[in-house]
Amino acid sequence: MANHFTPEELSKELGMETKDVIQFCIEEGIPIYKGKIDRSLLTVVMKAKGIVVKDREVAPV
Repeated sequence: MANHFTPEELSKELGMETKDVIQFCIEEGIPIYKGKIDRSLLTVVMKAKGIVVKDREVAPV
């Protein structure tokens, strides 16, 4: 199962704007490598920051 997604794909899953996903990654130091973001890392950081992420949208870690 793929774990690296474009900001556009993640924004649809998380119900966020693409620019907000990119901004969050930059602010939190989450790498965007070759235009893709590690979904597991993103969701773990979001949960640690208290941002609610639906469990069905989170890749198993």
